[in-house]
Amino acid sequence: MTLSLLMDVFKGDVLLADRLMCSWREMAMLKARGVGSVTRLSAKRTADFRRGKRIGKDDHIVRWPKPALRSTEPETDNSLPEFLDVRERRLRVEQAGLRTVCLIIVTTMLNADVISRDDLADLYRQRWNNELDLRNLKETMQLNELRCKTPDLVRKEIWTHFLAYNLIRAVIAQASVKHCIEPRSISFKGAIQTIEAFRPLIAIHSHSSTKNQSELFGQILNALVSHRVADRPGRFEPRRRKRRNDRYELLTKPRDAMKRELQKQLVRN
Repeated sequence: MTLSLLMDVFKGDVLLADRLMCSWREMAMLKARGVGSVTRLSAKRTADFRRGKRIGKDDHIVRWPKPALRSTEPETDNSLPEFLDVRERRLRVEQAGLRTVCLIIVTTMLNADVISRDDLADLYRQRWNNELDLRNLKETMQLNELRCKTPDLVRKEIWTHFLAYNLIRAVIAQASVKHCIEPRSISFKGAIQTIEAFRPLIAIHSHSSTKNQSELFGQILNALVSHRVADRPGRFEPRRRKRRNDRYELLTKPRDAMKRELQKQLVRN
């Protein structure tokens, strides 16, 4: 985790991440700032539920000693405590027809009266939304291939996509509040298609009265809720890539120059 990511979280937040973020330094820095973290146990660590303070079945608190840290900021590392108390919770995922999978969830939120075992399981289950959001950015909004050539323009391209994504999510949130439904139940791709369909009317009413604009916005919100995501509990997908690699060489020159070269080759042949 980079320092810039730590600067984007605030006291009272909860960082939900995968096992790659199960790092002693980052978890300690987050806890020092009053930020909770929930991750899956790293593959480099093992959990022994016979040790530590038992607070329930497959649920205990253990103390991780401070490892030897290699960093360019020794002052920050020296300010961290010598031990980090974490809570480990074993979660068994059982589904008919499939093998039972055991997951170890690690968190710095130790109070079992406030955060129960089931709360941790439900919270980590929502981590899949992170993957869906990345898919929406990369596939639905076509951010999987950056087209700019300079670092500054690439940054602008990424931030432009983030801005558009947040604006669409804001409209989805307004529609969910109006119709008293969950924001995640509205399809993100369906929202983009709906807003795109209303774009001519938005352009026409851009200079009209406030009343007409409010009526049009209400119609957009009503249309958004018609694109609902189906309830598919326990859904799983194969880890396979659908996109094939192109069999053609890259276009490394301007198109006009390449066309002239092709024309010369055709003339010679």
